[in-house]
Amino acid sequence: MEEFLQRAKSKLNRSKRLEKVHVVIGPKSCDLDSLISTFTYAYFLDKVSPPGVLCLPVLNIPRTEFNYFTETRFILEELNISESFHIFRDEINLHQLNDEGKLSITLVGSNVLASEDKTLESAVVKVINPVEQSDANVEFPESSSSLVLKEILQEAPDLITEQLAHRLRGSILFKWMTMESEKISEKQEEILSILEEKFPNLPPRRDIINVLQETQFSAQGLSIEQTMLKDLKELSDGEIKVAISTVSMNLEMSRIELFPKGTWLVNREAFQPRKSGSKC
Repeated sequence: MEEFLQRAKSKLNRSKRLEKVHVVIGPKSCDLDSLISTFTYAYFLDKVSPPGVLCLPVLNIPRTEFNYFTETRFILEELNISESFHIFRDEINLHQLNDEGKLSITLVGSNVLASEDKTLESAVVKVINPVEQSDANVEFPESSSSLVLKEILQEAPDLITEQLAHRLRGSILFKWMTMESEKISEKQEEILSILEEKFPNLPPRRDIINVLQETQFSAQGLSIEQTMLKDLKELSDGEIKVAISTVSMNLEMSRIELFPKGTWLVNREAFQPRKSGSKC
């Protein structure tokens, strides 16, 4: 996987005129499930696509915002995947590639493009969205990681290495944690069991869950603006946009450390629309 990410980033940086490009991209939330699925599915496409197609996993945020996603960064660091190999939305000009007829897109974790990318809809060739592909009556729907894993196991099972299994398993467990469901669904249990039987040396589930829980709400090293932007949600009726953010802390911390001297205002510029620049 690391070799693939490094090679893809190198080709993007070296090439002035890219060939056919198949981009795998997730939502702006850049959650662990969609990010791991994006990397993994692009890796799979790289192995099964015909020659002349450059398959790229793209994170749907500017590089400067990646610091906000502490749990995602932590698990990637644990897997020794260098951040320097990532391709961010502001580092590739998808609109130019689309205008030149070179672009194909697979959406992961969402069935819609960001508002600024609506003109790229004609390039979308596949959607991997657990909300659409799961039974509505199931309490815990499948994750993007499990859907990607199922396809790879069916089409190219030899691509699943122990490290890749570790990454996908951690992503599925983290998704289950965020759903606050008491039990893992039968479908997710089945897919986890397949990985654990194939790779018996994988760490115990409880160890992985403990590590993920420790990092889930960690904001170490972030400024107040970064902390609030980390979990920022935007609501809009088309004219008015409202920013809502969640910060986990105890009351004493909020009074003394986070908002000293009664200061409850955050720089307004931090909540301006975040538009990705472009370069190719």
